[in-house]
Amino acid sequence: MIKKITIIFILLIINQIIYSQNISVKFEITIPYLPENPNVYISGNKTELGEWQPNIIKFENLTAQKRIKQFSFPKGTILEFKITRGSWDNEAIYHANEIPQNFFLKITNDTIVRITVPMWKDQVGRSNDRTSIVSTITGNIKYHISLVYRNLTPRDIIVWLPPSYFSNPEKKFPVLYMQDGQNIVDPATSSFGNEWKIDEVADSLIKLEEIHEMIIVGINNTFDRRQEYTPGEKGEMYMSFIVNSLKPFIDSVYRTKPEREFTAVGGASTGGTISFMLLWKYDNIFSKAICMSPAFQISDVDVVSWVKNYYGEKKDILLYIDNGGVGLDSVLQFGIDKMMKTLETKNYKKGIDYFWFLDEKALHNEIAWASRIYKPLKLFYERKKTI
Repeated sequence: MIKKITIIFILLIINQIIYSQNISVKFEITIPYLPENPNVYISGNKTELGEWQPNIIKFENLTAQKRIKQFSFPKGTILEFKITRGSWDNEAIYHANEIPQNFFLKITNDTIVRITVPMWKDQVGRSNDRTSIVSTITGNIKYHISLVYRNLTPRDIIVWLPPSYFSNPEKKFPVLYMQDGQNIVDPATSSFGNEWKIDEVADSLIKLEEIHEMIIVGINNTFDRRQEYTPGEKGEMYMSFIVNSLKPFIDSVYRTKPEREFTAVGGASTGGTISFMLLWKYDNIFSKAICMSPAFQISDVDVVSWVKNYYGEKKDILLYIDNGGVGLDSVLQFGIDKMMKTLETKNYKKGIDYFWFLDEKALHNEIAWASRIYKPLKLFYERKKTI
């Protein structure tokens, strides 16, 4: 009997410890006017928030004009989220003619999040309808639809070809592989209506003769984005897809310079995380990486340890890192600082092996990354260098 009571007591203590490590977050959404579809959803960066799928996590109806939903997250969790009626075509809008940025919340204690939705995208005219967003692609684009690899979700690939690709049929080009391909050149396909403008920036710098020409391969993300862009089984499979399937395909179809010194990879947020992972693990394939607003060490993501626990020869790599100083980027700063300090302990020198730029007033979004993308392009492909 005493043994049974002791076991129950221990279990109660364990449950109390587990419970104490989790924080309650309650969402209260007020909707003064709700259109014909009464369902309201939250979409965000965690599995509990639907992994950015706009029609998975539905609020509970409290009244005709109020919706609620309660979650539990570990202390220190970073949440990004938006409110929708089940589609990005009818996401919540807070100012007319302005696509809102993600909400951002760091969980430190029990929290009630109260949001009033004054309007929805499909209520404020065609200017906020995704179907009215005009494509602004600059240059020659090729599409490859639904590439399949093992158990990964099929994805589309977009290939941007430089100005002289067709006029100079003997010339071969370096290749830059970019994550979140639908966001890099076209606002009509971008997740939140804003693009990186990497096509316009590269085209301008090439025509100004500031950089050498390159091929840019945009790899579209999927609903498995977070798992594919961070350490784990899906991340390993995604890297294998790029190295063992996509790159050989691109090299066979296009006039590329396939050697590692001419092959780079890049991305932002966890797209920057997986770009670092590709460079670090496959430095025989890639020689450079762009990591904008990267999640190097935060929550359950840690790639700083990859460098810390490495004791081999110094890798011949070039790393570009940058981030903003507002919102989520300010939280990511801790992991970025840790990464740079760890690189230094392994004899990687700032200004030689890696470069870092801080845009103190910048947010964590495509608009900010578009304003800085010229920096790594000039670093990697500057005309005075031999490409």
